[in-house]
Amino acid sequence: MFDVNGVRMSNPEVVHLHDGISSVVITLQGTDLPVVAHWGRTLGDVGQDALRGLVEVVSWTNPNNAPDVPVPLALLPDAGAGYSGRPGLRGHRGGEHFAPALAVTSSTVEGRTFRYTATDEAAQITVTGTVELLDSGMLRVRHAVRNDGTTPYALEGLETALPVPAHAGELLDFTGRWAREREPQRQAFRFGSWVRESRRGRTGHDATIGLLAGTPGFSFRGGEVWAVHVAWSGNHVTYAENQVDGSPVLGGGELLLPGEITLAPGEEYESPWLYAAYSAEGIDGISAAFHRRLRERALRPRPVVLNTWEAVYFDHDLARLTSLADTAAAIGVERFVLDDGWFRHRRDDTAGLGDWYVDETVWPDGLTPLIKHVRALGMEFGLWFEPEMVNPDSDLYRAHPDWVLGPRPGVLPPPSRYQQVLNIAHPDAYAYILDRVSSVLSDNEIAFVKWDHNRDLIGSRVHAQTAAYYRLLDELRRRHPHVEIESCSSGGGRIDLGVLDRTDRVWTSDCNDALERQLIQRWTGVFLPPELMGAHVGPTKSHTTGRTHDLSFRVATALFGHFGIEWDINSATDEERAGLQAAIEYYKDVRTLAHTGVVVRSDHPDPSAWVHGIVAADRSEALFCYAQLTTPVQNKPRRVRLPGLDPKRTYRLSFDAPAGRPRLTQRQQPSWEPVELPGSVLTEAGVQLPVLEPEQAVLLRLR
Repeated sequence: MFDVNGVRMSNPEVVHLHDGISSVVITLQGTDLPVVAHWGRTLGDVGQDALRGLVEVVSWTNPNNAPDVPVPLALLPDAGAGYSGRPGLRGHRGGEHFAPALAVTSSTVEGRTFRYTATDEAAQITVTGTVELLDSGMLRVRHAVRNDGTTPYALEGLETALPVPAHAGELLDFTGRWAREREPQRQAFRFGSWVRESRRGRTGHDATIGLLAGTPGFSFRGGEVWAVHVAWSGNHVTYAENQVDGSPVLGGGELLLPGEITLAPGEEYESPWLYAAYSAEGIDGISAAFHRRLRERALRPRPVVLNTWEAVYFDHDLARLTSLADTAAAIGVERFVLDDGWFRHRRDDTAGLGDWYVDETVWPDGLTPLIKHVRALGMEFGLWFEPEMVNPDSDLYRAHPDWVLGPRPGVLPPPSRYQQVLNIAHPDAYAYILDRVSSVLSDNEIAFVKWDHNRDLIGSRVHAQTAAYYRLLDELRRRHPHVEIESCSSGGGRIDLGVLDRTDRVWTSDCNDALERQLIQRWTGVFLPPELMGAHVGPTKSHTTGRTHDLSFRVATALFGHFGIEWDINSATDEERAGLQAAIEYYKDVRTLAHTGVVVRSDHPDPSAWVHGIVAADRSEALFCYAQLTTPVQNKPRRVRLPGLDPKRTYRLSFDAPAGRPRLTQRQQPSWEPVELPGSVLTEAGVQLPVLEPEQAVLLRLR
């Protein structure tokens, strides 16, 4: 047996990896594949006898009309051992050995990492598995399969599964579309399979960012919750399965297209990581684990961004842009990002993708005059790219039509946004893109790249493309370590831990409508901490929905992310610019708290409102937002409880509105004066807030 206080041990019988929150108990019986006997609430420092007893009692049942020997769920669900659910390994060698009989040959534990190797001599394959309990509290699992034979082995799937207990009776996952990402959907965890597949060649707007199972009615602050996430930016599958003769299961992995992975003799395929987290305290506990994992790579304070897209679109004029930069610097912007339209032939979205040279007709002296102006104002400069795409109307396409990714040579997928996908797995195409992007970064003082990806990969080989994309990012980061990269994919279409290991933030959505963003950021934030979610103040009238919102509501929404602006602020009124300047000063004051603190959400009883916040790790301060999304049913709003505070401390609570106070629907003006209250009162009894009009918000600052 092994636990976290032990030392390296070969061929363990029972492995117990645990911390103060969760435990995973893995058992090996003879040569059978490893089985998870428990994943959930921590068992603490239990002894070997107790662990063996646990393994024994969970293996008692063997009902009638079932195999004479119980068939447990292995980490790699094993059809060859008689498992009747979704197999973990799917493949064959010329139509044979499709249900391998894998036997464990070795296993080791070191620290909180368990590894094992299993072989099938007849099928001539070797599988290795790795289970790690990270310092963040997250569990992650992956497998690799190697072809030990002399003929090709066709791999169709390699997916990991983790059991959840029967009292995890409800599922939560997400769907969505462009400009409406992360729409939640709940259902009972019934018998059968709930399979979420993304075949779009990127993570996908409609793909679930994660799959959660929990005790019925689990909420942000209550209930036990188990969650999994596939860290892969291409096609993937996430599933929940409840067999009548087995344990409920959460699992997932890369979704391989037919013939996509054929292993030559000696060749190996390694699956992406399946990340998993357990919480005894609702969805917020899942968030805490994911956020700690993503904060392992320290980022410098997130600079205030101005992106030019909704300010100028394709109208790239030096005088207009330098004037915009002057205004941006005057109100406190720290990073100026030039969006689409700077390269050859790019006067609209129908041409130019692939021609990554500065357009001499628009920029006769290159980007240098604008960059020098921006830098002289004390701001960083950023630039937009979409390197994985090509317009048929481009010099690149005319020279290399064979570099386009399609179902077969000479056949193009349906066009989307007037563009096709560049096959960066093609060595020459890869070299061209690497050279062009790297040259632009070397020739100009650029601190930030907005990396876009604006169409699905239809009918294409996706695995090689995704692997090439990762290699491209890794090499560019090696060559230009000072350059930060944003993952943008028609907004939030490529958000996962695979891409976030290589980028510094994501563009959460192309929709800057503050009301839509309240929901989009709420659910994206279950997995991503605020500093990784780009959140911008857009124009008064949203260009994606046509709604109009007060500046105060737009600011209160964007403050809970990586704050920025996407608006022609030269067209704003003096009052609006003053409000933006005050908001930027406020963001700079709270960003250390917002980008290092613990994200908390209140289970507010009124669905017309949304209450969320960030509490400092030492609970010395906090920032909350009360957003009135729609008109409430009741005339008097419910009191707002503020979770996560220290019940023994007294807090000074101020009601903040840096960009202007929200509009109210009550006759009597409330007192906006600070009050002092114990944390126990704020958390348990709550505070009564003014009656806000719909689509209004107020900030609550506690010290």
